[in-house]
Amino acid sequence: MTSAAAAQEGQVVQPHSAPNREQVIDTMIELTRLSSQLRAIVAGSDNLELYLALRRRGFARVSTPETCRIPRGQHAVGLITGRNSLAAIEVALTQISPFLCANAAVAVLIDSRESGFCLKIRNKLEQMGFRIEASVRCQQGLVLSAYRQGFGQMENAA
Repeated sequence: MTSAAAAQEGQVVQPHSAPNREQVIDTMIELTRLSSQLRAIVAGSDNLELYLALRRRGFARVSTPETCRIPRGQHAVGLITGRNSLAAIEVALTQISPFLCANAAVAVLIDSRESGFCLKIRNKLEQMGFRIEASVRCQQGLVLSAYRQGFGQMENAA
């Protein structure tokens, strides 16, 4: 493929990818009921891109595990996006878990078509005290949302 053809192909692909990302972000915001007053933490291979997109939309209380130094359960929303394997999503969930409050909401972009992949993510979320609320199909994959209520009380009782 020539560089001119690659450039043309890049120009064709680029306009479609931005609306797809925006659709995923819109879906995650709606499913988690994220507002500008809530703290959110983002993780995954595209966490910087998601972080910047949320900041551009006026969400000033957004951070990443790298930018938030002390995990105190201070975030009401966790968002995970990117081209992820099961292991990568589990690592991202484990990474943001200490930052999430007892009544947190989580949205995870699942772009794998692998059989049983979504079920494994659901099981991992349930093990972490989350209850699956909804899943929405987007151009880039499936956005799965979950909530946990009173997770700190469950940990104390155990």
